Amino acid sequence: MSIELRPVTKSNFEAVIRLEVSDEQQQYVASNLYSLAESKVYPECIPLAIYDNNRLVGFLMYAFNLEDESYWICRLMIDRYFQGHGYAKQAMQSIIKEIRKRPKSSDLKLSIEPGNQAAEHLYLSLGFEKTGEFVEGEEVMCLIFENMP
Repeated sequence: MSIELRPVTKSNFEAVIRLEVSDEQQQYVASNLYSLAESKVYPECIPLAIYDNNRLVGFLMYAFNLEDESYWICRLMIDRYFQGHGYAKQAMQSIIKEIRKRPKSSDLKLSIEPGNQAAEHLYLSLGFEKTGEFVEGEEVMCLIFENMP
């Protein structure tokens, strides 16, 4: 497996919006089409396609929030046919490594829908901790880079 995060472009746009999560996960994540529209309205949002070699397997979007001066993972999804193979974890490890290189990057935040046990388990395994905060009904988790090896 060789994970690569690539920009969403004209050449992969249609494939990215056709990616789907399983039926039981649809309540937890916005559609990729919505996320791409959001990235046009909020240019601080950076959408990325997740590839394993040249096979599109998922989608990720991150942003720098000026209010709290933190990077945030806004979206992460792996297509229903590629789940359970470690793609989400490897994609997160890749984006964490990239964001750690950036100025003003002391931590990385994200929020999860209550009840999304798979996401919670993944993020806890990467070193994220619950903050006790909620944003728009979602629980905030934070990865503090100085606590990482």
